[in-house]
Amino acid sequence: MKHILTATALCLTASAGFAQNYGFAGILSNDNRGEMPELQLVVGQPIAEGPITLNSGMVYEMEIEADGSAELALTGAEFFRAVWVNEVVVNGLEIRPFGIESVEFDEAGTMEIEFVAIKPGTYELKIPGSTEDSQRVQITIQ
Repeated sequence: MKHILTATALCLTASAGFAQNYGFAGILSNDNRGEMPELQLVVGQPIAEGPITLNSGMVYEMEIEADGSAELALTGAEFFRAVWVNEVVVNGLEIRPFGIESVEFDEAGTMEIEFVAIKPGTYELKIPGSTEDSQRVQITIQ
């Protein structure tokens, strides 16, 4: 019985060490994370520097910062349907939603949305009711 327990312990130790050599794969991999520029919600200012391009299958963190100059929202139901939202973080509170159509800031603050880009296409996030091109950002998932 002692030999069986020793052999079992050696197998478990060997397999645990062997599994660690491979590391994480898929969306858990650090190699699968992309960078996305911060979005700004400020009256009369551009949301982003220009169009944004993302790669399908990669994890991104969208940081949205509002200065509180007005009550501003950001809509983009088509974009949010083309991604899988992992979490939304507001004031350190993590929310795991089923889906999003828009977000709104009643005062100054920062929101982080972690997502996986899924469906290739060109989408738009915009401040509803605005007509200026600077009050929208084009996001392409390739």
